[in-house]
Amino acid sequence: MENTVRLKIDGKDVTARAGATVLEAARAAGIFIPSLCYHPDLEPFGVCRICTVEIEGRGHTISCTLPATEGLVVKTHGPTIDRVRKLAVELIIANHDVDCLACSSNDHCELQRLANLVGIDRGRLDRLRKGTRHLPIDTSNPFFDRDHNRCVHCGICVRTCAEIQGTNAISFAYRGYDTLVCTFADKPILESRCESCGECVARCPVGSLVPKNYERPTREVQTVCTFCGVGCNIHLGVRGDRVVGVRADEDNVVNRGSLCVKGRYGFEFIHDPARLTTPLVRRDGALAPATWDEALDEVAAKLEGYANEPGTETNRFGALASARTTNEDNYVFQKFVRAVMGTNNLDHCARL
Repeated sequence: MENTVRLKIDGKDVTARAGATVLEAARAAGIFIPSLCYHPDLEPFGVCRICTVEIEGRGHTISCTLPATEGLVVKTHGPTIDRVRKLAVELIIANHDVDCLACSSNDHCELQRLANLVGIDRGRLDRLRKGTRHLPIDTSNPFFDRDHNRCVHCGICVRTCAEIQGTNAISFAYRGYDTLVCTFADKPILESRCESCGECVARCPVGSLVPKNYERPTREVQTVCTFCGVGCNIHLGVRGDRVVGVRADEDNVVNRGSLCVKGRYGFEFIHDPARLTTPLVRRDGALAPATWDEALDEVAAKLEGYANEPGTETNRFGALASARTTNEDNYVFQKFVRAVMGTNNLDHCARL
């Protein structure tokens, strides 16, 4: 096939799409090559060196940036490769905050998985450790916290902000041991260009970017976000009878794993004690609870009264459409207002 290439990985014949990297070809074939800075949504970065492989006739290289070419022979494990990979992980962990039990990413942290994979020797870590920094945690954002002490400088958050969101609110700053992922002028995240979309939080492989008051769900329910008419698919994280988080559906063609700040973090209203849970109808000058049938009958009667009024008095009637419904629903709504109610007093909340 013209759009594929054939190569050999760990003795296995692999067919990959043209343009794929060795790392992508291996994972598509079910061959695991560990990595930390790689993410399928982003351009290869190649800074963690953990995806190192051996190419026959060419030596060792990183697989996330190496194109898969015809006839390539790849070895993903071996004494030298394993030593390189282990040292790369040790250097990351050496000055990393290792209080894993207090981290909300515990048990689903990529660095933990890598440590288990390569095997960590405490004595070697103690010799490599040059001291742990205790940098202040940025809690200025209302939806998530940023902890420099847990950052591994993989660059996933920086690239997400630049490549996916196009916001460029964060970047690498300073040099060497003092390197940090910072906003412009190292201001708190709330004072930066950050849009609080949470895309960086969703992709952070460790516990550097975590939602506030995080609670791990016990199950998920797939549904559609109701904040606008786009129809982004989401997974609601549920614990008991409460929604505790939202995750984007990566396989859905509408949003492809992305969400805005409302879709990702705007779920707390669900359990707000002030939320209306039943229709209210005005009786004797005061709002009183009613059933849906009573409320709909009341609305229908008043609409009928407006529509049957003679002359131009129907201009007293106005309608406001909603951005939280689909385009089709809004079309039917405006048709009802113009054709049935006989007025053009129609507006849309997204314009206000």
